[in-house]
Amino acid sequence: MPTVLEEIARPVIVGRSSSHFTRITRIFAAELGIDYDLRVVRDLMSSNAEDYGGNPALRIPSLQTSRGVWFGALNVCRELYRQSSRKPRVVWPEDLDVPVLANAQELATQAMATEVSLVMAKVGGGTEGPHQAKMRTALLNMMAWLEQNVGTVLAALPAQRDLSFLEVTLFCLVTHLEFREVLPTAQYAELTRFCQQFATRASASATAFRFDP
Repeated sequence: MPTVLEEIARPVIVGRSSSHFTRITRIFAAELGIDYDLRVVRDLMSSNAEDYGGNPALRIPSLQTSRGVWFGALNVCRELYRQSSRKPRVVWPEDLDVPVLANAQELATQAMATEVSLVMAKVGGGTEGPHQAKMRTALLNMMAWLEQNVGTVLAALPAQRDLSFLEVTLFCLVTHLEFREVLPTAQYAELTRFCQQFATRASASATAFRFDP
């Protein structure tokens, strides 16, 4: 008798349309021509791993496939790439072999995680204490660094590329800050300019942030 995963006709992304980590995977799916179903996680306060596609970390996104379940945005994107008949030139994090590129990926990912912590603290109804204040300061520091270095970062990426995990991460981070009203981004002119350019991609317009009904 086939297992539940063996019965999956096409990949299932477990996440939310309002999640920046989920949007990374959805942009990759669009760029790679992968059809998928989105299984919405309704309650982010749930402590049931099955609500997150089986992820014991209780985080999104996950990807359910006939081969198994993949936890986390980067793992999901890699599997989508493996499943795709298209083979665009993708720059992955391990390809970032100079400090400014590697640091940009690290800070963009950390900024996303920090933003999640701030949003969840607010959802949980807690008051902003010293730890939250430190996280907000760290977020401001990271955004300032990214703003100062984004021009150098883009120039240092391989010219012959179709997509990079770093650029998708940056786009999802910056646009999500405004969407969730965590931090106004008008002050970040260079990052805003980059996002405006990236937003012209069909994959970006097809995955706009929204709250799932």
